[in-house]
Amino acid sequence: MKVAVVGATGLVGSQMIRVLEERNFPVTEFIPVASEKSIGKKVTFKGREYSVVGMQDAIDMKPQLAVFSAGGGTSKAWAPKFAEAGTTVVDNSSAWRMEPDIRLVIPEVNAHVLTKSDKIIANPNCSTIQMVVALAELHRVYKIKRIVVSTYQSVTGTGKKAVDQLMNERKGLAGEMAYPHKIDMNALPHIDVFLEDGYTKEEMKMVNETQKIMEDDSIRVTATTVRIPVIGGHSESVNVEFEREYELRDVRRILENTAGVVVVDDPKNNVYPMPINSHNRDEVFVGRLRRDETQPKTLNMWIVSDNLRKGAATNAIQIAEYLVKKQLV
Repeated sequence: MKVAVVGATGLVGSQMIRVLEERNFPVTEFIPVASEKSIGKKVTFKGREYSVVGMQDAIDMKPQLAVFSAGGGTSKAWAPKFAEAGTTVVDNSSAWRMEPDIRLVIPEVNAHVLTKSDKIIANPNCSTIQMVVALAELHRVYKIKRIVVSTYQSVTGTGKKAVDQLMNERKGLAGEMAYPHKIDMNALPHIDVFLEDGYTKEEMKMVNETQKIMEDDSIRVTATTVRIPVIGGHSESVNVEFEREYELRDVRRILENTAGVVVVDDPKNNVYPMPINSHNRDEVFVGRLRRDETQPKTLNMWIVSDNLRKGAATNAIQIAEYLVKKQLV
């Protein structure tokens, strides 16, 4: 199987290559792809060096599968061209997620929607992925009415420029700014652009994508997304109201049996999910499980996951694995 990684030199693209290696994805020919300025650069896959090629050259090589992490504009311009050439595209940008005829997939939750005719498949937003992985089974049992979520998101979600800004600030060095303010020893309630209603695009991604993946527009979601000076993963404080009553022990049991979830919840011994422990892991970690005492049928929980792994690269490769397993590619 010929596999192209588009955006192979970026943070997420590098993780995609690593995940392909780790999971021993059946690659017979590896094609690293990037923008014109990166053509000719060397990328290592399974101990062998490959030269980065441009978009059209990659299309001409007719890969069966292309995983994209090259930004929304690039995806809008090039994903259809790959698809027209017969390539199945798994795209990590926000470009296609809310298109009605494009599947938005978390394999543990809704891989069943995929068919052979789906030539462009969208990977959800990183903060949406970890929340929905943790909530999907609970929704099936108790039916979610409303979610209030506040996120604490790693600078790696912005990219290398943001990591460099944080590290420069820690060293007292001047440098290029990824954010409008200092990020070290700070918290920015500002991820993506602000919309006319005062919410950011990141916040609305969590609203709209959750409803689409869960196939339930009745779920009400309100979000506040915050960037913090952390490398390793995103954290989320989630307050979820159900239609049906629950017992905390049953919630714990459901989560312990949910694919992709690890329950880390022993606060008496200072054990709870933290981004430093999620780094380079593929699981979604859930803890601080407790009843909301202010209203009925409502649960508080804390969710942590590596945004570059399960929040991006790993989820995309899991989609690809499902396509291969079901002979959809």
